[in-house]
Amino acid sequence: MSIIGTVDSLWRYPVKSMRGEEMEELFAGYGGVYGDRLFAFRSSAAPAGFPYFTGRDQRQMIRYRPRFRHPEKAARPINLTEAEQNGAAPLSASREELMIDVETPDGNLFAIDDPRLAESVRDGQDHELTLLRSDRAITDCRPISLFSVQTAQQIGNEIGSQVDKRRFRANIYLDLPGARPFAEDQFVGRSLRLGSKVVVSIVARDARCMMVTLDPDTSEKRPAVLKTIAQAHDGQAGIYGAVLSEGMVRKGDAVELLD
Repeated sequence: MSIIGTVDSLWRYPVKSMRGEEMEELFAGYGGVYGDRLFAFRSSAAPAGFPYFTGRDQRQMIRYRPRFRHPEKAARPINLTEAEQNGAAPLSASREELMIDVETPDGNLFAIDDPRLAESVRDGQDHELTLLRSDRAITDCRPISLFSVQTAQQIGNEIGSQVDKRRFRANIYLDLPGARPFAEDQFVGRSLRLGSKVVVSIVARDARCMMVTLDPDTSEKRPAVLKTIAQAHDGQAGIYGAVLSEGMVRKGDAVELLD
């Protein structure tokens, strides 16, 4: 076992494909990050295997900013102390307490279930949108995603200009100062301890799509990001994990590579 770095930053995405929020701490559970991707829009025009309406369909979607109406209820499980002390299952706040409002790019504010929000997101496209709500993160592949800042820097070097790490929409960004870029690829099949309690088994590399081409602030496309990942890195950047030991992760926590 060895400490290989620290937690650089923590993120969750209350609505799938909308803007994320940076956290000082978050709860990593078996089902994913608490409060992460609780909502998504299902598209009538999408294939059955991936039914969601995302930035791939409407790139402006990543500029919509979701906010929990009661952030104190959305910060961690409501029985966290009991869960940590007695091994009880972590419990979520009620659906009403985890209600979300969304600010649109033009400054309007709608409740997540307001039909006007779906119309704004759809923006005239021939899709019928249905709002989905889940008690667990509606993720594409695995419950939690990780990405090193060194990898983001390397992709920028290969393109010839800085790349914002937020393009990669990870839950946990790692700072691995003694490691080379893309070092996290070698963690597949091993586990990481984050802080004093959370253990994450690294199960796969993250295959990338056009979402990484979108600027997180302007939604402008930069195809060179995905092209570089495809040509130089087998189309993969970052890693997916499954949580083996639940708990709170905090910015600055030590990252330990387990045998």
